[in-house]
Amino acid sequence: METVSPIPISHPTIRDPLVVRATLLLVAVAFAVLFLLVPLLAVFFEAFQKGITGYLAALGKPASLSAIQLTLLVAAIAVPANLIFGVAASWAIAKFDFPGKTVLISLIDLPFSISPVTSGLVFVLLFGARGWFGPLLSAWNIKIIFAVPGIVLATVFVTFPFVARELIPLLTSQGSDEEQAALSLGANGWQTFWRITLPKARWGILYGVILCNARAMGEFGAVSVVSGHIRGLTNTIPLHVEVLYNDYDYVGAFAVASLLTLLALLTLLIKAFLTWRRADLVPG
Repeated sequence: METVSPIPISHPTIRDPLVVRATLLLVAVAFAVLFLLVPLLAVFFEAFQKGITGYLAALGKPASLSAIQLTLLVAAIAVPANLIFGVAASWAIAKFDFPGKTVLISLIDLPFSISPVTSGLVFVLLFGARGWFGPLLSAWNIKIIFAVPGIVLATVFVTFPFVARELIPLLTSQGSDEEQAALSLGANGWQTFWRITLPKARWGILYGVILCNARAMGEFGAVSVVSGHIRGLTNTIPLHVEVLYNDYDYVGAFAVASLLTLLALLTLLIKAFLTWRRADLVPG
Protein backbone atom coordinates (compact mmCIF):
# COMPACT_ATOMS: atom_id res chain seq x y z
CA MET A 1 0.00 0.00 0.00
CA GLU A 2 1.45 3.29 -1.03
CA THR A 3 1.96 5.79 1.72
CA VAL A 4 0.85 9.31 0.95
CA SER A 5 3.10 11.94 2.43
CA PRO A 6 1.26 14.72 4.20
CA ILE A 7 1.24 18.05 2.42
CA PRO A 8 3.49 20.44 4.32
CA ILE A 9 1.69 23.44 5.67
CA SER A 10 3.62 26.65 5.21
CA HIS A 11 3.25 29.24 7.90
CA PRO A 12 3.31 32.84 6.74
CA THR A 13 6.28 34.80 7.95
CA ILE A 14 5.26 37.58 10.28
CA ARG A 15 7.23 40.71 9.54
CA ASP A 16 6.87 44.12 11.05
CA PRO A 17 6.22 47.03 8.71
CA LEU A 18 9.27 48.66 7.18
CA VAL A 19 8.64 51.87 9.09
CA VAL A 20 8.68 50.04 12.43
CA ARG A 21 11.89 48.15 11.62
CA ALA A 22 13.62 51.27 10.36
CA THR A 23 12.58 53.24 13.45
CA LEU A 24 13.80 50.56 15.85
CA LEU A 25 17.11 50.28 14.00
CA LEU A 26 17.55 54.05 13.97
CA VAL A 27 16.85 54.30 17.69
CA ALA A 28 19.32 51.49 18.48
CA VAL A 29 22.07 52.98 16.31
CA ALA A 30 21.48 56.50 17.68
CA PHE A 31 21.61 55.20 21.25
CA ALA A 32 24.84 53.28 20.61
CA VAL A 33 26.50 56.26 18.93
CA LEU A 34 25.37 58.83 21.50
CA PHE A 35 26.04 56.87 24.69
CA LEU A 36 28.84 54.53 23.65
CA LEU A 37 30.80 55.70 20.62
CA VAL A 38 30.87 59.45 21.31
CA PRO A 39 32.15 59.13 24.93
CA LEU A 40 34.71 56.59 23.75
CA LEU A 41 36.04 58.93 21.07
CA ALA A 42 35.95 61.87 23.49
CA VAL A 43 38.29 60.09 25.90
CA PHE A 44 40.98 59.59 23.28
CA PHE A 45 40.41 63.04 21.74
CA GLU A 46 41.05 64.74 25.09
CA ALA A 47 43.94 62.41 25.91
CA PHE A 48 45.81 63.41 22.74
CA GLN A 49 45.11 67.15 22.96
CA LYS A 50 48.85 67.77 23.39
CA GLY A 51 49.89 65.09 20.95
CA ILE A 52 51.59 61.80 21.54
CA THR A 53 54.36 63.51 23.50
CA GLY A 54 51.95 64.99 26.00
CA TYR A 55 50.09 61.68 26.23
CA LEU A 56 53.23 59.70 27.03
CA ALA A 57 54.44 62.41 29.44
CA ALA A 58 51.17 62.19 31.37
CA LEU A 59 51.47 58.42 31.65
CA GLY A 60 55.15 58.61 32.59
CA LYS A 61 54.68 60.78 35.69
CA PRO A 62 55.65 59.03 38.96
CA ALA A 63 52.12 59.27 40.36
CA SER A 64 50.64 57.77 37.19
CA LEU A 65 53.16 54.94 37.14
CA SER A 66 52.48 54.25 40.82
CA ALA A 67 48.72 54.09 40.16
CA ILE A 68 49.25 51.69 37.25
CA GLN A 69 51.54 49.45 39.28
CA LEU A 70 49.14 49.38 42.23
CA THR A 71 46.19 48.55 39.97
CA LEU A 72 48.09 45.66 38.40
CA LEU A 73 49.18 44.42 41.83
CA VAL A 74 45.64 44.48 43.22
CA ALA A 75 44.26 42.70 40.16
CA ALA A 76 47.04 40.11 40.34
CA ILE A 77 45.92 39.25 43.89
CA ALA A 78 42.15 39.63 43.61
CA VAL A 79 41.61 37.70 40.39
CA PRO A 80 43.42 34.47 41.43
CA ALA A 81 41.75 34.61 44.85
CA ASN A 82 38.30 34.86 43.29
CA LEU A 83 39.23 32.22 40.72
CA ILE A 84 40.07 29.69 43.44
CA PHE A 85 36.96 30.50 45.42
CA GLY A 86 34.71 30.61 42.34
CA VAL A 87 35.82 27.21 41.08
CA ALA A 88 35.52 25.60 44.53
CA ALA A 89 32.12 27.15 45.30
CA SER A 90 30.60 26.42 41.91
CA TRP A 91 31.85 22.82 41.98
CA ALA A 92 30.34 22.28 45.43
CA ILE A 93 27.03 23.96 44.53
CA ALA A 94 26.60 22.27 41.15
CA LYS A 95 27.74 18.76 42.06
CA PHE A 96 26.75 18.23 45.70
CA ASP A 97 23.85 18.75 48.09
CA PHE A 98 24.72 20.04 51.55
CA PRO A 99 23.12 22.07 54.35
CA GLY A 100 23.35 25.81 53.75
CA LYS A 101 23.62 25.54 49.98
CA THR A 102 20.96 28.21 49.43
CA VAL A 103 22.66 30.48 51.95
CA LEU A 104 25.99 30.13 50.14
CA ILE A 105 24.38 31.06 46.82
CA SER A 106 22.81 34.12 48.43
CA LEU A 107 26.14 35.17 49.94
CA ILE A 108 27.82 34.90 46.54
CA ASP A 109 25.26 37.38 45.16
CA LEU A 110 25.69 39.76 48.11
CA PRO A 111 28.24 42.11 46.45
CA PHE A 112 25.80 42.63 43.56
CA SER A 113 23.13 43.94 45.94
CA ILE A 114 25.33 46.19 48.10
CA SER A 115 26.68 49.53 46.99
CA PRO A 116 30.49 49.46 46.63
CA VAL A 117 30.70 52.56 48.82
CA THR A 118 28.76 50.75 51.54
CA SER A 119 31.07 47.74 51.33
CA GLY A 120 34.05 50.06 51.69
CA LEU A 121 32.50 51.61 54.80
CA VAL A 122 32.02 48.12 56.24
CA PHE A 123 35.75 47.45 55.92
CA VAL A 124 36.49 50.78 57.63
CA LEU A 125 34.12 49.75 60.43
CA LEU A 126 35.93 46.44 60.82
CA PHE A 127 39.59 47.37 60.31
CA GLY A 128 39.75 51.14 60.81
CA ALA A 129 41.60 52.77 63.70
CA ARG A 130 38.35 52.92 65.68
CA GLY A 131 36.87 49.79 64.16
CA TRP A 132 36.14 46.45 65.76
CA PHE A 133 39.60 45.05 65.08
CA GLY A 134 41.43 48.38 64.88
CA PRO A 135 43.06 48.32 68.36
CA LEU A 136 44.25 44.74 67.88
CA LEU A 137 45.74 45.54 64.48
CA SER A 138 47.42 48.65 65.86
CA ALA A 139 48.97 46.61 68.66
CA TRP A 140 50.52 44.31 66.07
CA ASN A 141 51.48 47.28 63.85
CA ILE A 142 49.28 45.99 61.01
CA LYS A 143 47.69 48.61 58.77
CA ILE A 144 44.81 47.62 56.50
CA ILE A 145 42.71 50.75 55.96
CA PHE A 146 44.47 53.49 53.94
CA ALA A 147 46.96 50.89 52.78
CA VAL A 148 47.30 48.25 50.08
CA PRO A 149 45.69 45.39 52.11
CA GLY A 150 42.47 47.36 52.44
CA ILE A 151 42.37 48.03 48.70
CA VAL A 152 42.89 44.34 48.01
CA LEU A 153 40.12 43.32 50.44
CA ALA A 154 37.66 45.81 48.95
CA THR A 155 38.49 44.69 45.41
CA VAL A 156 38.16 41.01 46.28
CA PHE A 157 34.75 41.71 47.79
CA VAL A 158 33.28 43.61 44.83
CA THR A 159 34.63 41.07 42.32
CA PHE A 160 33.58 38.11 44.48
CA PRO A 161 30.67 36.79 42.35
CA PHE A 162 32.05 37.01 38.81
CA VAL A 163 33.80 33.64 38.42
CA ALA A 164 31.29 31.73 40.51
CA ARG A 165 28.30 33.22 38.70
CA GLU A 166 29.74 32.18 35.34
CA LEU A 167 30.46 28.62 36.48
CA ILE A 168 27.45 27.69 38.61
CA PRO A 169 24.87 27.60 35.79
CA LEU A 170 27.39 26.01 33.41
CA LEU A 171 28.31 23.14 35.74
CA THR A 172 24.69 22.68 36.82
CA SER A 173 23.49 22.32 33.22
CA GLN A 174 26.19 19.75 32.48
CA GLY A 175 25.01 17.42 35.24
CA SER A 176 27.20 14.88 37.01
CA ASP A 177 26.83 11.75 34.86
CA GLU A 178 30.43 11.80 33.63
CA GLU A 179 31.77 12.37 37.12
CA GLN A 180 29.70 9.48 38.48
CA ALA A 181 30.98 7.23 35.67
CA ALA A 182 34.58 8.17 36.43
CA LEU A 183 34.13 7.45 40.13
CA SER A 184 32.54 4.09 39.37
CA LEU A 185 35.61 3.20 37.25
CA GLY A 186 37.97 3.85 40.14
CA ALA A 187 38.94 7.52 39.76
CA ASN A 188 39.23 9.51 42.97
CA GLY A 189 37.76 12.96 43.57
CA TRP A 190 40.80 14.97 42.45
CA GLN A 191 41.26 12.93 39.29
CA THR A 192 37.60 13.42 38.43
CA PHE A 193 37.87 17.15 39.03
CA TRP A 194 41.07 17.72 37.03
CA ARG A 195 40.26 15.45 34.10
CA ILE A 196 36.49 15.83 33.70
CA THR A 197 34.96 18.74 35.60
CA LEU A 198 37.65 21.36 35.00
CA PRO A 199 38.05 20.83 31.22
CA LYS A 200 34.29 21.12 30.75
CA ALA A 201 34.27 24.40 32.67
CA ARG A 202 37.21 26.07 30.91
CA TRP A 203 35.07 28.50 28.89
CA GLY A 204 33.15 29.65 31.94
CA ILE A 205 36.41 30.07 33.84
CA LEU A 206 37.86 32.23 31.06
CA TYR A 207 34.73 34.41 30.89
CA GLY A 208 34.69 34.84 34.66
CA VAL A 209 38.38 35.71 34.88
CA ILE A 210 38.09 38.30 32.10
CA LEU A 211 35.10 40.03 33.70
CA CYS A 212 36.64 39.81 37.17
CA ASN A 213 39.89 41.38 35.97
CA ALA A 214 38.08 44.23 34.21
CA ARG A 215 36.05 45.02 37.32
CA ALA A 216 39.08 44.75 39.60
CA MET A 217 41.03 47.31 37.56
CA GLY A 218 38.08 49.65 37.16
CA GLU A 219 36.63 49.58 40.68
CA PHE A 220 36.20 53.04 42.21
CA GLY A 221 33.61 53.22 45.01
CA ALA A 222 34.84 50.68 47.55
CA VAL A 223 38.51 51.41 46.85
CA SER A 224 37.91 55.15 47.22
CA VAL A 225 36.62 54.67 50.76
CA VAL A 226 39.44 52.45 52.04
CA SER A 227 42.41 53.94 50.16
CA GLY A 228 42.74 57.35 51.78
CA HIS A 229 43.67 58.90 48.40
CA ILE A 230 47.37 59.03 49.20
CA ARG A 231 48.97 60.11 45.94
CA GLY A 232 51.75 57.81 44.83
CA LEU A 233 50.86 55.19 47.46
CA THR A 234 47.18 54.16 47.55
CA ASN A 235 45.70 55.66 44.39
CA THR A 236 44.66 53.15 41.76
CA ILE A 237 44.04 54.20 38.15
CA PRO A 238 40.37 55.25 38.68
CA LEU A 239 41.29 57.24 41.80
CA HIS A 240 44.24 58.86 40.04
CA VAL A 241 41.96 59.94 37.19
CA GLU A 242 39.72 61.72 39.70
CA VAL A 243 42.71 63.43 41.32
CA LEU A 244 44.06 64.67 38.00
CA TYR A 245 40.65 65.90 36.89
CA ASN A 246 40.13 67.80 40.15
CA ASP A 247 43.57 69.37 39.63
CA TYR A 248 42.42 70.58 36.18
CA ASP A 249 44.99 68.36 34.48
CA TYR A 250 42.51 67.25 31.85
CA VAL A 251 45.04 65.81 29.44
CA GLY A 252 46.60 63.72 32.19
CA ALA A 253 43.21 62.61 33.49
CA PHE A 254 42.00 61.48 30.08
CA ALA A 255 45.37 59.93 29.23
CA VAL A 256 45.19 57.71 32.30
CA ALA A 257 41.47 57.09 31.70
CA SER A 258 42.30 55.89 28.20
CA LEU A 259 44.11 52.94 29.78
CA LEU A 260 40.86 51.80 31.38
CA THR A 261 39.06 52.40 28.09
CA LEU A 262 41.59 50.24 26.27
CA LEU A 263 41.14 47.59 28.95
CA ALA A 264 37.38 47.63 28.38
CA LEU A 265 37.82 47.30 24.62
CA LEU A 266 40.35 44.51 25.05
CA THR A 267 37.97 42.71 27.40
CA LEU A 268 35.18 42.88 24.83
CA LEU A 269 37.45 41.64 22.06
CA ILE A 270 38.73 38.70 24.12
CA LYS A 271 35.20 37.78 25.22
CA ALA A 272 33.97 37.93 21.61
CA PHE A 273 36.91 35.80 20.48
CA LEU A 274 36.26 33.21 23.18
CA THR A 275 32.58 33.12 22.28
CA TRP A 276 33.49 32.54 18.63
CA ARG A 277 36.01 29.82 19.52
CA ARG A 278 33.52 28.10 21.79
CA ALA A 279 30.85 28.09 19.09
CA ASP A 280 33.42 26.78 16.60
CA LEU A 281 34.76 24.01 18.83
CA VAL A 282 31.60 22.91 20.59
CA PRO A 283 29.04 21.49 18.15
CA GLY A 284 25.46 22.46 18.66
